[in-house]
Amino acid sequence: MRLLIVLLTSVLACAPRAHAQAASPSRGELLYTTHCIACHSTQMHWRDKRIATDWKTLRAQVQRWQAAASLAWAEDDVDQVTRHLSDTIYHFPRPEAAQRTVSSGIPAPAN
Repeated sequence: MRLLIVLLTSVLACAPRAHAQAASPSRGELLYTTHCIACHSTQMHWRDKRIATDWKTLRAQVQRWQAAASLAWAEDDVDQVTRHLSDTIYHFPRPEAAQRTVSSGIPAPAN
């Protein structure tokens, strides 16, 4: 019985820490949920005639709609939202330069 109490106490003591260690949302996810999700539900991304067919066209659409909404996002913000959408919905391969830019936050050198 004593062992059961110790075991339950240990499990309960660890539970809040496990919840606190959950991954926080990415900047791209925060920007998307704050500014885009009201009009662009998941249905928008799965329609038959979607315009985004690869990383480049997806990024162009993110750029287009942030400009239409007068959000004035930095290039890194556009990259972060593009990455979020690609990672969670589209699963497009990222160009090498985009991988370096998004992962480091520093634009890759132009070739």
